Amino acid sequence: MALKNDHYTYRVTWSADDNEYVGLCAEFPGLSWLAKTPEGALRGIRKVIADVIDDMKRNGEEIPEPIANRTYSGKFMVRVPPEEHRKLAIQAAEAGVSINRLASAKLSK
Repeated sequence: MALKNDHYTYRVTWSADDNEYVGLCAEFPGLSWLAKTPEGALRGIRKVIADVIDDMKRNGEEIPEPIANRTYSGKFMVRVPPEEHRKLAIQAAEAGVSINRLASAKLSK
C-alpha cells in the first residue's frame, strides 16, 4: 500500500521499447513499473516505492527525502568556460541586466 505521507515525485510516460506505460520516481531513479495503462503504471510504481521503503526501514537504511519536502535557497553555482562567461557578460551588458538575471531567464525557458 502507498505511504500515508507519500510526497515523492512520480512520472508516467510511454515506453516505445516496452510498448507499455512506465511509472518512474525521481527519488528512486533505478526503479520503474510497466503497465498497459498510465493509471496502472502510477499505482505500480507507488506500490514498489512503498515496499522498498518498508524494506529500507527494516534494514535501518536511510530513506530518501522527497524533493517536494526539501527547501531550496535559490542559489547554485555553474562553471562555464571563460569564453562562455565572456559571451554571457556581453549579452547581459547589452540587455542591461546582470549575468545572474540573464542566466535565470535562459534557464526559465
